[in-house]
Amino acid sequence: MNKILVIEDNENLARIYQSILSKNYFDVFITSDGQQALDLLEKIHVDLIITDVMMPNMDGFEFASLMRDAGFEVPILMITALDSLEDKKRGFKLGIDDYMVKPIDLDEMVLRVEALLRRAKIAHTKQLTVNETILDQSSYNVMFNNQQLTLPQKEFQLLYKLLSYPDKIFTRQQLMDEIWGLDTDTDERTIDVHIKRLRDRFSDNRDFEIVTVRGLGYKAVIE
Repeated sequence: MNKILVIEDNENLARIYQSILSKNYFDVFITSDGQQALDLLEKIHVDLIITDVMMPNMDGFEFASLMRDAGFEVPILMITALDSLEDKKRGFKLGIDDYMVKPIDLDEMVLRVEALLRRAKIAHTKQLTVNETILDQSSYNVMFNNQQLTLPQKEFQLLYKLLSYPDKIFTRQQLMDEIWGLDTDTDERTIDVHIKRLRDRFSDNRDFEIVTVRGLGYKAVIE
């Protein structure tokens, strides 16, 4: 599931963007200005950023400039009320990848997001295939060994995350932040409980293994 960061100080607009993107199987994070976004990006990885221009503390232009100066190549879609050619030229010179002028068509926004991800060679799909195992985001179903298993949402998201990045080590805190959210009060040891359940459910699955990396966290190994 690709992760999208939305930077928008209008809370209603931010929630609208989050709703349409979530319905299209994106994992969405929201911040209200560029500085908050930079703080969040120190904790999580995202695949694409949607940013407004006119915001407090740090506007979209300054944010884009800092991202590119620091060498971050994540695709940036700028959405703004500024529709002059000079504003667009400024944005593209700073390194943004696409530009939409408010009011926007939400379906078009989703199409542009998917196009930017394809251009960046980041696959956005509702299914993930690992050897003979198929995970379906739209239903939380996992197909393997000629059987179908429907997982609870958090278990599915945890498994999908690990299998999307084989051999990458995730700490418990990283998994908590990305799946349970940054504001959750749930203890990070709940990750251990969910991992045990997944191991029990897929004990006879030979396509992958969830490995404990002592002192660090967990990773998925594709067999």
